[in-house]
Parts: sequence; C-alpha cells; structure tokens
Amino acid sequence: MKSTANDIAAARQLTTWLDEQSVVLGAEWVSELESRKREEAEFHDSYRHDHVNEAHGSANHQFYEAASTVSDFVDAWLNQHARTPPGTFLDFACGDGTQTIKAARAGAEIAVGIDVSEISVVNAAENAAFAGVSDRTRFLQRDCENTLLPTSSFSACLCHGMLHHLNLNNAFPELARVMRPGGRVLCVEALGYNPVIQLYRDKSPELRTAWEKEHILTMRDLTLAKRWFAVENVRFFLLVSPLATLLPKGPFRSGLLTASRLVDSVLTRVPGLRLWSWQFAFELVKPA
Repeated sequence: MKSTANDIAAARQLTTWLDEQSVVLGAEWVSELESRKREEAEFHDSYRHDHVNEAHGSANHQFYEAASTVSDFVDAWLNQHARTPPGTFLDFACGDGTQTIKAARAGAEIAVGIDVSEISVVNAAENAAFAGVSDRTRFLQRDCENTLLPTSSFSACLCHGMLHHLNLNNAFPELARVMRPGGRVLCVEALGYNPVIQLYRDKSPELRTAWEKEHILTMRDLTLAKRWFAVENVRFFLLVSPLATLLPKGPFRSGLLTASRLVDSVLTRVPGLRLWSWQFAFELVKPA
C-alpha cells in the first residue's frame, strides 16, 4: 500500500509530538508504580546495566539457538508491515531496541520503543545511534499499561516476549487505543502448557520476575484479546528443536538441530500436540 500525503503528515505530527516529551521519567515516577512494575523496572535496569546482557547474556541463551525460525518469522513480518502507511511502528517493551532498529531499517517513517526500564531506553537510544537510525527512532520510558501515547497513532506494533509481564486486562485495551484502525500487532510469546518447560521455569526463578513466571500465556488470553481485536494468523514454534541445543556443540548437534526444525514444522501443525510448543505467535488487528 502506498503512503498518502495524509499518512506522511500524520507520521511527522507524531514525530513532532514525541520530540516534545520527556524521554526518561526517572526514579520518582517508578516509585509511584505498582510493586510488580517497580520490580520489572529494577530487574531490567540491573540486567542491562552498561549494556550488559543485551546479547546472549542469560543463562538459558542456549535454548534460543533453536529459535531462528521465530526470529526469521518476526523479521519477515517487520519487513512487510513496518513500512505500511503511514509507517508508524511501536515496539512495546523495547528492551535494548533491537526490534525498533530493525523496524526503522525496514522502512518505518518513525519507530518508537517504550519500556518501563530507564536503562533499557537509554541503551536502546545509544544502540540506534550506533546503527545510524536515530533520525527515525525514538525511545521513551513508559508504562505499557498506561503509555501516555496519542490515541490512534501506530500502524504496526510488535509485542515480542513481553505480554506475560503485563496485566492483559489493562494492556490489551491500551494497545487498542494507541493503534490506528486496521493496525496490526504481532505478538510472540512463550506458551504455558508444556509441563517440562514449566518445570524449568520453576527451577530457574533468577531468570525472571515472579509475576512473569505466573502469567505465561495460554489460549485463554487470545479469547480475552478478542474483546478489542480480531485475532489472526496463530502459529506455533519450537516443540522438539530446543532439545537439540542440550548436546555439545559440533557437526552432529548442528545436523540434529536442522533436522529437528523440520520435524517441528510438521508437529507444530498438529492440533492438541502443538499446544506443547515453547512459543507461539498471533496477530491482533484493530477493527477498521
């Protein structure tokens, strides 16, 4: 779809508004948030202090080696939708800004990242400058359940592994408010049915906050989302391939990982069985 003059003007108006806002809201603002949100801010401030842990830093990173199918899927979605008129993109809980930067490179007129963590948004802005996309990215310290962003502003949004940090009864209507009619939100989340994966979460509490461990998404959350959005294109990922990452690195492991991804492409289409997948994705579409 080709941008109209009105689309471009709306994107520029949003950019002007963003440039008038405070980027960092600071410790006093965080202190007034609910306790679970303060815990999130403190956890991610510590996690990303001085850019530590931005890439491959967590203890469970090895499992993410199996997730190239997910990252390829997200990249393809960004390349298709980030530039969709008027190319106003929102990275919901942006972390270090990796996806915001990708959206800018994919052609977004303006790509905005918000996060409750001050360190995260500061780091994200530095990363965007290093990537050469500061002119088309903005980062704000904000609460994803009460963003303070203008209504009907964004044509595309990515929620990547962050909805389980939120109260969805607040987050879904807030997302619906800031999206333009017809706007699309891609959500990529862990799935809460596999008992083996849940046992691992129980045994590694240091890797996540107590709230997020207890709020891994299930299909019930998609039913909730239908109060505000049409839910489309539900897909499942990573059923057996993460197991291959437990083997020592080498040619055998690489070959097994490749083969297991092919097996996943079949098993994650099987009703019932696919619910044991590690991750799933779905699109939320605001009614036009």
